Formats: sequence, C-alpha cells, structure tokens
Amino acid sequence: MPVKVVALVTVKPGADEAFVAAAGPCVAASRAEPGVLHYDLWREAEGERRFVFNELYVDDAAVQAHMASDHFKAFGVAARDLAAARPTIIVTHPVDVAPQV
Repeated sequence: MPVKVVALVTVKPGADEAFVAAAGPCVAASRAEPGVLHYDLWREAEGERRFVFNELYVDDAAVQAHMASDHFKAFGVAARDLAAARPTIIVTHPVDVAPQV
C-alpha cells in the first residue's frame, strides 16, 4: 500500500538559505531511492512559511529504508541546528473513495 508523508519544518530566522542548501543533497538522493515515487520540498506561501516535504513511497518498507539512509541521517544532523522546533510529520495511507478509472 502506498504511503504519503508530509513533513512540516519551521526554521530559525535567517536560516532559510542554509536549510535549502542542506536539504538539496537529501532531496536528490531520495528521488533516486527505488521505493520513492515522489519527493519534493515546498514552501508555504503564507503564514509561518514553513518548509514542506511532500513524499510518496511504494510501501511502509520504502519509508523505513529512506529513514535508514545515510543521506537522510546526514540531513537530520544538519537540519537540527537550523530548525526552530521539531518537525511535524504526518504519515498517511490512501482512502479509496471512488473506483479507479
């Protein structure tokens, strides 16, 4: 079953460019993982202007493989000093509301 992960990150004032620079290698390497269908970094247009990771995996095992990857761990270490708080992470599974056409 596919898994959608959305991670919301608020960074410290003035840390935006450093956060994007730190995220770049992780995003690139994550897109090359075999179980990753989609992996992008977005930015809220209004409000807190948090960074938003939009991730789609083939299954839970792919999520676990991503979290165990060296590039994900390296990004976590780099982002720790840039984040204003712990990220909000939302893990979801699809809900079938209509037949696929």
